[in-house]
Amino acid sequence: MPIAVLIGPPGSGKSSIGRAIGKLAGTTFLDTDALIEEITHKSIKEIFEQQGEPTFRQIEEEVVLGVLRSEPGVVALGGGSILSSKVFDLLRDATFPVIYLSVSPAQGVARVSKNDTRPLLAKDPEISWQELVSKRTPLYEQLARITVSTDSKKANEIATELALLLGIGGEK
Repeated sequence: MPIAVLIGPPGSGKSSIGRAIGKLAGTTFLDTDALIEEITHKSIKEIFEQQGEPTFRQIEEEVVLGVLRSEPGVVALGGGSILSSKVFDLLRDATFPVIYLSVSPAQGVARVSKNDTRPLLAKDPEISWQELVSKRTPLYEQLARITVSTDSKKANEIATELALLLGIGGEK
């Protein structure tokens, strides 16, 4: 069972903050998107292009459920993984902390526009990001035990704040 699970939209900083929390806590960090790429030997973009979003979501659900049941460290979930009813239910009923990393549209779009590895944001990052976030925010809010804005903050600052809140270290 994880010590913390990070959820939020693309560009909210789940990977960088998760890595920093793991380091502060002296534990492992796992990014489910990276794990999917490792397992399938394909980028998420390639999975979307070659097999479609439904296949990706099925793979994602299996990976996320397995990780949430076994990973002892910090876990960052792909932004859309909460769309799975099984993942949603597991997170809703979890005894581990689920942390929602929120980000403003301006900063979220600026962060995701820097790369083209996000298939759902490829056509028009600003409009696509806004549409994703408007659909997912109510779900993130329902699941979160802790919510933190990542706007204008460094990953290490947020990680230290969260580690202290979680009682897993972070004192400097």
